[in-house]
Amino acid sequence: MTKSTTLRRREGFEGQKLIVLPKKIIINFLSKDPVTKQTYITDIGYYPKASHHYAERPNGINQHIIIYCTEGYGWLEINKKKVGVSPSQFIAIPANTPHKYAANTNKPWTIYWIHFKGEISAFVIDLILQNSENYKPYLSYNEDRIKLFEDICYNLEKGYSDDTLRYVNMIFSHFLSSLIYEDKFNHLEEKTDSNVVEKTISFMQDNMSKILRLDDFAAFANLSTSHFSALFRAKTGYAPIEYFNQLKVQKACQYISFTAMSIKSIAISLGIEDQYYFSRMFTKLMGSSPNEYRKKIRSTP
Repeated sequence: MTKSTTLRRREGFEGQKLIVLPKKIIINFLSKDPVTKQTYITDIGYYPKASHHYAERPNGINQHIIIYCTEGYGWLEINKKKVGVSPSQFIAIPANTPHKYAANTNKPWTIYWIHFKGEISAFVIDLILQNSENYKPYLSYNEDRIKLFEDICYNLEKGYSDDTLRYVNMIFSHFLSSLIYEDKFNHLEEKTDSNVVEKTISFMQDNMSKILRLDDFAAFANLSTSHFSALFRAKTGYAPIEYFNQLKVQKACQYISFTAMSIKSIAISLGIEDQYYFSRMFTKLMGSSPNEYRKKIRSTP
């Protein structure tokens, strides 16, 4: 511990990760390699429920710092201003800037943190701060971003080969871009498998009165029919058309139970012109015909 840096709780936190790149690796490779010298990680870690975590650096350090809080609370004091840090916020501290920060005493934060340097690192930290407020921008939780962080740690834990160092720092560039351009990064999350399927099911529910085919659903999801069909079946256990018909039968049960509509009218309202086809579809799924189902419902107290 030096006079310029005060750190507490160095014994660590249960479940933590901590990787400090060797000085020799930084000097001989990271700061010189054409790929890594632009921006490169010097330290990286994960501190879950970091009780008593505290750092004070009156002169700052020669690396930029990013601390992303996912749970709990903490605070940051920088440029003589103290701000609280809550879940889904991250701290961005430029190099050589006096600061101190700590976990909340009662509800200590869980944080992902990175120290980094490089030829364009100052420009990058400035871009981050342009979109921030009080050095602690809001950052919605995104599993894909956490996976980038975990991929970096996983590979660094295996050693410091040239290829590994290039790979993890190229990932780190992607990680940084997710902080600066969060709206664009989160667009990827909107296209995740579960969201595509959920949105398609909502589309089905909103268009129950129409005759829709597999091509219509695939076009809505902006996927090829084969990819969409496989994806939908993997997530629901059913083919898209089969699922759509189940929703129609579910709606038909509501009409039969709560209205006096004829079976033919119900079929038409669900986009099925052939009453007999509708009856067969209903019977196959419910185990009784629409008329039998109505009789059963009416005889039930």
